[in-house]
Amino acid sequence: QVQLVESGGGLAQAGGSLRLSCAASGRTFNKMGWFRQAPGKEREFVAAITWDIGFTNYADSVKGRFTISRDNAKNPVALQMNSLKPEEAAVYYCAAAKSRYAGPSEYDYNYWGQGTQVTVST
Repeated sequence: QVQLVESGGGLAQAGGSLRLSCAASGRTFNKMGWFRQAPGKEREFVAAITWDIGFTNYADSVKGRFTISRDNAKNPVALQMNSLKPEEAAVYYCAAAKSRYAGPSEYDYNYWGQGTQVTVST
């Protein structure tokens, strides 16, 4: 049974940093990503990384501030978030795809974690 469990969410001040991690079990994946969903808004793509060569891609809004990385088989993906903005408060979801060609659409991802809350204070 596949399980993705996020950790590391919490409260940060505007301009501050948080690091999210995702623990995975059940199988390996070719691509993993992070999405976020703020209240009243649709879930949106944040970043993704391929497991083989670590190719990354980011939403334009987070480029230069967020970094996605892959670690090991148990905690395969982390998201370092710097210079956080209040409007980035949301529930952040770890997602995993069978295909390394998964795009920024949530429908390209096969497995999801329960999400972790990120709050950014002004």
